[in-house]
Amino acid sequence: MSKRTRRTAPVTGAARPTVTVCRGCCCGTPKIPGLDHAAQLRDLRRAVGDAATVRVTDCLDACERANVIVVQPSAEGREAGGRPVWLGLVNDPDATTDITTWVAGGGPGLTDPPGILDLYAFKPSRRLRAELHD
Repeated sequence: MSKRTRRTAPVTGAARPTVTVCRGCCCGTPKIPGLDHAAQLRDLRRAVGDAATVRVTDCLDACERANVIVVQPSAEGREAGGRPVWLGLVNDPDATTDITTWVAGGGPGLTDPPGILDLYAFKPSRRLRAELHD
């Protein structure tokens, strides 16, 4: 019987956090009234600047929580224990500001989010989490 040495896989991932903004069938549409969706995305991109990558995706299939934003850690953040954070009902400019402040400070694993974001956080199904990584 041979002995195998256990190897730790290198941490891979983006050098900076990734902010995924859902803009599918409900998120970012008039179905969610009272919010300038284009301004939300513009302000998010402007506020995080070079601290994170902001990307738009089609429906994340969490429509009951529209608008949905997922903050994924950088490789350094993941190494420090950070995991993707799903935020729903992000329909308030103040919530967007809280997200950008957190991400600009390092995001998951590197900086604690403002406590108010706990009210927006939710755990999606495994299927949804897997789809985000495809």
